[in-house]
Amino acid sequence: MTTARQQVVDAAVTPFYHCISRCVRSALLCGEGHEHRKQWIEERLQELAGLFAIQVCAFSVMENHLHVLLRLDLAQAVAWSDLEVVQRWLTLCPPKGVDGKPLKLVPSVVAERANDAAWVAECRRRLTELGSFMKFLKEPISRRANREDGCTGTFWEGRFKSIAILDAASLLATCAYIDLNPLAAGMGATPEKMPHTSLNSRVEYCAAKGKLEKLREGSPYVSKVQLERGHWLFPIEDQRNGQGEGFAGMLHGISLTGYVQLVDWSSRLLRSGKQSVAADAPPILARLQIDSMAWQATLEKLIRSTKKVGSYFGSSDRLQELAAQQNRRFLKNLTGRDSQLTAPRVD
Repeated sequence: MTTARQQVVDAAVTPFYHCISRCVRSALLCGEGHEHRKQWIEERLQELAGLFAIQVCAFSVMENHLHVLLRLDLAQAVAWSDLEVVQRWLTLCPPKGVDGKPLKLVPSVVAERANDAAWVAECRRRLTELGSFMKFLKEPISRRANREDGCTGTFWEGRFKSIAILDAASLLATCAYIDLNPLAAGMGATPEKMPHTSLNSRVEYCAAKGKLEKLREGSPYVSKVQLERGHWLFPIEDQRNGQGEGFAGMLHGISLTGYVQLVDWSSRLLRSGKQSVAADAPPILARLQIDSMAWQATLEKLIRSTKKVGSYFGSSDRLQELAAQQNRRFLKNLTGRDSQLTAPRVD
């Protein structure tokens, strides 16, 4: 039975959610001559990341479905002034004139709306909602594609799947899985050159900023220079100290350099004869205390499963802990009842 969204999405449990949305009937509505629509989706993700209190951590746009890993940031929304909330919401949903066209925002309109405390509170709440983010992502793409095709009807399947990511090891595996999706589908040979993926976007950003050499030669564990500063995606490396000060990111103990190395190595696991697990596992796995065989098994299960069975992804201990908090007998894991990854502990 489908789990109600409000039972899965809870920022107090985890801020990270892997969302999957498929085109209706799994039709290739972003392929077979419509590949340019992938760019529409990527641009829309970037636009929404600048408006919502939700960061985009990873994405891959496929021919008939979309993967996006999102991070809820309630603290960011709380810090916004009422005027900023109104400005963001009216940018997202601009008022329209009698001709149906969006009106230009003027300070007087923003100030007037900011005086309605209840309306501002509702806008602030919606700018933190996973469902609202996906709605404002998918609906404009659907309308634009229908105009292009001269038709009406559904572009996306009605309900997107959201999977709560419960621990750091599962978060890292989810990022790698998303970035490896096009390669696993046979769409290319190297993961960093797959367009419309977060990995490609990160590498291209480094190239545009003249940081490729630093990316190639940097430490896999800690960056001396934050390579992703200014990029629209949420960074891989979390450089915050124990007091929460510093450059925020997803994971402690792994830099963008280390992540690129890990994804490159993992991509070879998908092609027989390309890599030996025991001999060639990158040092970053040992550093994060993730077993290389478990990493391979988890990635293969993620990539080869056509249907994700659970609404959570995490270690057995984390699932049991959360089940006890929710007074439930058990929570079904994404890849089965038990997780195969060992949660990382970084010294």
